[in-house]
Amino acid sequence: MFSPRALKSASSLMCRGFFTGQMCRQGKAPDMAEVRNRLREIVGASTNWKDHQQALAERASLSQNLAKSQDELPAKTMKDSAIEAHLPLGTQPALREKYLNYHNSVRLLICYSHTWNEELQRSPLSIVTALVDQIDMRQNIIFPDCDIKFTGHVTWVGKTSIEATMHMSQYQDGAYTDVLDATFVMVARDPENKRYHINKTRRVELSTASLLKVAPTAEERTLVHSLFLNTLDTRTVSFRSRVLPPNSMWMEDAKMKGLEICHPQERNIFNRIFGGFLMRKAYELGWANACAFAGGRPTLVAVDDIVFRKPVEIGSLLLLSSQVCYTEGIHIQVRVHTEVLDPLTRQHNTTNVFHFTFRVEKDIPAIVPQSYGESMLYLDGKRHFDETMRSQG
Repeated sequence: MFSPRALKSASSLMCRGFFTGQMCRQGKAPDMAEVRNRLREIVGASTNWKDHQQALAERASLSQNLAKSQDELPAKTMKDSAIEAHLPLGTQPALREKYLNYHNSVRLLICYSHTWNEELQRSPLSIVTALVDQIDMRQNIIFPDCDIKFTGHVTWVGKTSIEATMHMSQYQDGAYTDVLDATFVMVARDPENKRYHINKTRRVELSTASLLKVAPTAEERTLVHSLFLNTLDTRTVSFRSRVLPPNSMWMEDAKMKGLEICHPQERNIFNRIFGGFLMRKAYELGWANACAFAGGRPTLVAVDDIVFRKPVEIGSLLLLSSQVCYTEGIHIQVRVHTEVLDPLTRQHNTTNVFHFTFRVEKDIPAIVPQSYGESMLYLDGKRHFDETMRSQG
């Protein structure tokens, strides 16, 4: 639970309270180095991999500061969690070679500012990402030599979950231009980041309950049957004889796979693999698959409904599988499934499912499922694509 002491006093936008001393340049928003350093201070995370067990032991003592119920907690406003941070790619060229995924640090800081404990100077909570609800691109290009600004705040709070909204803009031609909007659901755990919460479990169940447990709608069943009939060989009049329609590709032939060994340098402040690393690797594989499928360089339109089912431990073998599952017009919907392989037991455990919408500038083949399972992937891809188009329309 959110501690009443943790919620006593939140930071302001810039340097007052949350960023103190040398942590923030006078009168300016913090840069990303300051954000990361402040997060390490709040969590008590070690910068050295070998010291992480000692850091965990220190965090265990913070459990006594957790609230017993939500009734003990004071009310907070959105302004209390408002944060602005800068990534000076234009004014500090050296940073371009050290480019890291920046979303995780900023959205974590937004949530920790909502639960800031001024008395302890540490947070008894471990806040982790449960769900990336939506990332919408507002322009096609993110320039590598222009300063980036991030703003965001908490938009909703439950018992153990927080919704944080972020906006990214980039400085061009004397003004900031909107680049993307993103919404994340974060969950609060105990100081050692071991206890799972009911809300996260419920979201995972809801995300897998659709076509995995419930039959398609009548309209979707009609669509699948139409796709099936369109692939029958009229000369043989046999259900087993299938013919690929013109300008099409079997779904089976639109796959791409990858493997990552998860090293300590990719860890987050809780000594698990950083979610941004997983997102980047999934995006790269999805982009490569869309590129090979379309025969041209695709542009990312949106990232939708990323559920972090379980943490990825240091040393894991991470298997990634990308599948083009739906196409419409000049758009490609790609699903990337990631799982951890235990080499000793040979067990596979799903960690994430990613959904990417890409756009290309040329006509692309239609994707065609053959099996019932592929048809369900096709319908799931169509659902995500339709939702993306609705949100951007």
